[in-house]
Amino acid sequence: MDKQATEQAMPALDRLAAEVGTILHGKGMLLATAESCTGGGAAQAVTEIAGSSGWFERGFVTYSNAAKSELLGVPSGLIAQHGAVSEEVAAAMAVGALAHSAAQVALSTTGIAGPGGAVAGKPVGTVCFGWAGPAGVRTERLVFSGDRRAVREQAVAHALQGLLRFLV
Repeated sequence: MDKQATEQAMPALDRLAAEVGTILHGKGMLLATAESCTGGGAAQAVTEIAGSSGWFERGFVTYSNAAKSELLGVPSGLIAQHGAVSEEVAAAMAVGALAHSAAQVALSTTGIAGPGGAVAGKPVGTVCFGWAGPAGVRTERLVFSGDRRAVREQAVAHALQGLLRFLV
């Protein structure tokens, strides 16, 4: 099978992860992930790609607020002020992943996958993303539709798409 046929046969998430890997490898950069609502889904997606050990450094699954603080250094006051599902916390998670790894770029996810957990102003499907690296820090907040699995899958794909935009 030639390269084009192989790429066409790859699922979309694998294509995204492979593209991330190609760019990171070309820049000589390592990636770290800091995930809450996606439960390590972004790390799983990138490690599905052969050779990812050359550009993926580590992943943090920080589901609880305590884990966000203990493993990533997210200030508990920031969580108390803005809530765990906030762009501020997503930014702190991504920056914390860089500070606690040898990576040069990081992505983070924190959100409400459902079916419960909604609060005023943050419905089920709300996910906040962070990307950190030499270019600074970017964040985004989106609301996805669908069940828990659909929200998590969309969030992983968006985190990788956002990383691609962040890297170029």
